[in-house]
Amino acid sequence: MSVSEVATLTEYDRYLFNEGNHTRLYEVLGAHPEAGATRFAVWAPSAESVSVMGDFNGWDREAHRLEPQGDSGIWLGRVEDARKGDVYKYFIRSRHGGYRVEKADPVGFRQETPPRTGSVVWDLEYEWRDAEWMRERGTRNALRAPISIYEVHPGSWMRPPDRQFHTYRELAPMLAEYVKEAGFTHVEFLPVMEHPFYGSWGYQTTGYFAPTSRYGTPQDFMFLVDTLHRAGIGVILDWVPSHFPTDEHGLAYFDGTHLFEHSDPRKGYHPDWKSSIFNYGRNEVRSFLISSATYWLDRFHVDGLRVDAVASMLYLDYSRQAGEWIPNVHGGRENLEAIGFLRRLNEAIYGAFPDVQTFAEESTAWPMVSRPTTIGGLGFGFKWDMGWMHDTLKYMQRDPVHRAYHHNDITFRGVYMFTENYTLPLSHDEVVYGKGSILNKMPGDVWQKRANHRLLLSYMYAQPGKKLLFMGGEFGQWAEWAHEGQLEWHLLEQPGHEGIRRFTATLNGVYRGTPALHVKDIMPEGYEWVIGDDRQNSVLAFLRRGEEADDVVLCVFNFTPTPRDGYRIGVPCAGEWRVLLNSDAGEFGGSGYAADRRSVPTEAVASHGREQSLALDLPPLGAVFLAPER
Repeated sequence: MSVSEVATLTEYDRYLFNEGNHTRLYEVLGAHPEAGATRFAVWAPSAESVSVMGDFNGWDREAHRLEPQGDSGIWLGRVEDARKGDVYKYFIRSRHGGYRVEKADPVGFRQETPPRTGSVVWDLEYEWRDAEWMRERGTRNALRAPISIYEVHPGSWMRPPDRQFHTYRELAPMLAEYVKEAGFTHVEFLPVMEHPFYGSWGYQTTGYFAPTSRYGTPQDFMFLVDTLHRAGIGVILDWVPSHFPTDEHGLAYFDGTHLFEHSDPRKGYHPDWKSSIFNYGRNEVRSFLISSATYWLDRFHVDGLRVDAVASMLYLDYSRQAGEWIPNVHGGRENLEAIGFLRRLNEAIYGAFPDVQTFAEESTAWPMVSRPTTIGGLGFGFKWDMGWMHDTLKYMQRDPVHRAYHHNDITFRGVYMFTENYTLPLSHDEVVYGKGSILNKMPGDVWQKRANHRLLLSYMYAQPGKKLLFMGGEFGQWAEWAHEGQLEWHLLEQPGHEGIRRFTATLNGVYRGTPALHVKDIMPEGYEWVIGDDRQNSVLAFLRRGEEADDVVLCVFNFTPTPRDGYRIGVPCAGEWRVLLNSDAGEFGGSGYAADRRSVPTEAVASHGREQSLALDLPPLGAVFLAPER
């Protein structure tokens, strides 16, 4: 049986691919159903021959051979009677060492549900209904916009009683309603790209163009995104270009050579994750990865990508001892090829989709991660502030009696907070592997743990930078996250946890509705210290400023369980200051200390270098936000 004639790729497609600048490979590679047949195309430059085998030919390895396309390394063919829904693989005979292997499609739009490993012929047809969101999302994703992200693992957010997972379509209305009520602006999904091992949470990706079929079809995932958009909620995807698993059906040793991965294990093997590292210096690999990023933004209307483990890409000696890594051409530890790839990635994304954002999980002090490539930056929109996360959690985990001796942990961020465009993460990584939940990290009895939890969230939302909170943190889950279960939804029947959920929703509302808390997130003039040195009382106070002179918020924090009556704080203007938020209010599960005070008048008493001041009653383990009456 022969493959029907089919037009070759255009010369321009091949040129762009081989020089590393093709950003839409999903339009030319993969399986594309068309008029009673399917067009197949795959990159395997070291193959002696490539055949497509599947349901349509009885899985005959010899039935349908593809044709090489010049010297591009791409094999192409059109198979009659191969239709949507057919499972298939490529059978590759390598020119090297007699290697023979069956591979899933690297650009397949749908993969079989693990543990099955075949690809599925599929289309990407979907009738989108999110036009209003797409018109406005540039404003919703802007640097000056309020961005409050709810991080979700779709397999363990909520589970049905009769089976393992909800489908994307079942999740859609439940998640949209819950997130909207909680006040978050965006949802960020842990990697939804197909992955063989569920316990990897998606971080061991094989299907860079396929949403995992555990929860449904590509159209089902589109419906989830569409539903969130129509509820006014943006969607960010976690995306993993840093490494990939070595499963035989996947990308590793694809055509009998180290095609996608670097051939030298000192650059191509990740010692932490026992996985392969992409060869960022290979043009076609760059085209593949950039096309994957573009694909989710283009075909799935996604509003942003969080790029995982950027630090592991930037440093050649990451997790390696002396002698286990190769210096670059200048003798340094920087991975020049990965740096070039990340810059090109962001240029391609923002060039085609200027209304989205990219977020870097970068855990070192690498400079200018979120600065333009034209001035030497990596070009990301935001960088996760891992330093803030570590310092703040370390401080908050201490017994309040000891916090006075570690005051620098909570103030140190002031040294660098505007060096990047930051997102403040309390992510999944902080609530696994014995670290305990956010609530369980907090010291004290049950009441103090909940008060500390609300105080921590208040401090995060007051700080310059966008916000990210992993699921369960919004209502104070006791148990650390377990991917085989679901959130402890029963806790919402208890007033203490319902109080935390209500507080999170209120905090999100204050954050979104108060421009001073977000419009100058990346600008030093949007922040001003008032009290940074009262380590004895463990009290902090600072101002957040908006565009107008009177658009200002005073944020005050008492990190001890001792109430502070009449605590004097200097303010920039006279008059009544209304209380926007009191984390100790009874409706949130607090003690209700001073919660009945709706406003506080200034007095002509000089304090903190200002002529006017307030005498505040600070609640125990509490935060108070105030703004002048306008």
